[in-house]
Amino acid sequence: MKPATTILIFCVAALSALGMVMLFSASTGQPEARYLIMQPIWCALGLGACLVAASADYRWLKKYPWIPWAVLGMAVILLAFALVPGIGIKTNGARRWLGIGSFRFQPSELAKIALIVALAFYGERYQRQMPRFWRGMVIPALLISVVLALVFLEPDVGTALLIGAVSAVVLLIAGIRWKYFLPPACLALIALGVFIWHNPMRSGRIYSWLHLEETKQDKGLQAYQAMVALGSGGITGVGLGDGRQKLGFVPEHHTDFIFSIIGEELGLAATLGVVIAFSAIVYCGVFVAWNACDTFGMLLASGVTFLLGFQAIINIGVVTGTFPNKGLSLPFISYGGSNMVVMLACIGLLISIARQAAGSERVLHRLTDSNALNSP
Repeated sequence: MKPATTILIFCVAALSALGMVMLFSASTGQPEARYLIMQPIWCALGLGACLVAASADYRWLKKYPWIPWAVLGMAVILLAFALVPGIGIKTNGARRWLGIGSFRFQPSELAKIALIVALAFYGERYQRQMPRFWRGMVIPALLISVVLALVFLEPDVGTALLIGAVSAVVLLIAGIRWKYFLPPACLALIALGVFIWHNPMRSGRIYSWLHLEETKQDKGLQAYQAMVALGSGGITGVGLGDGRQKLGFVPEHHTDFIFSIIGEELGLAATLGVVIAFSAIVYCGVFVAWNACDTFGMLLASGVTFLLGFQAIINIGVVTGTFPNKGLSLPFISYGGSNMVVMLACIGLLISIARQAAGSERVLHRLTDSNALNSP
């Protein structure tokens, strides 16, 4: 278990350090940028949350059943407040933030981890009943639907899809039957397709994704310029700080599209390193989940791991033109406080689960050795 946690910590530290370096580069020629002021503060808060989560025993989350539901309830309330005019902060046509002064927070980031914890708790408590339709499908679906509906209304379709996908994985691992899962999942996908078809902005994104050259001056601007950045970087990049696409050519180059700036300035070698680091994080997370000392830890580690993995895959897929634009940040690298704090807290939970699993292994070994010595 120790090698897995060591690799996990190293990869997260490396990605976070790379993020700081790239944000420094992204702020070149933009004296008004506050990346280097706010991101270290958020990173410090995230490291504090990671340390607290790693040091504590994650099992206290199930020892006191009111905690998972209270955190989920608070996340739902904050999501609802974000939709209220005058309370939620509206930016680019979406109400996704709450804040006071210059401080801003995305309730959907809290909702991600809160829902995972609640589903993990529910999955362990009703483990034997998860194959049944009512306990395994209906009740969890109602919990998930409340969160998804509020996130969808912001609107934030990308985050809603991410939360839905991670929740589905947790339920499947918990033991829900495919015959109960597939029909509503197919209906949800059909409903999403109808929504996109009748939504001009999102149907335009799909069209732009399919016809990038035709729309490179309009809706396809971000994706096209990102591809230009990746292509111009080559194998070794044009040099740190020497990239041109960050100078107004790639919108949101410090958040959703920072991967393209990495490719331009540090080249294919760095982008492959990022992919390898996230792959290692997912592998370590799956290893921790597989060796967890209880069902709650296994479900919690699985949810956290797939949350990190799916978000990284979607972000990199969007930047490389594999997926349509979804507006999701790259964990540990993109600028953004809410996501940084939550993602580092998730790493802390993984470390806590690994620590307890290692402790259980040591106790088991002692018992085995004791029995061997006492045997005639």
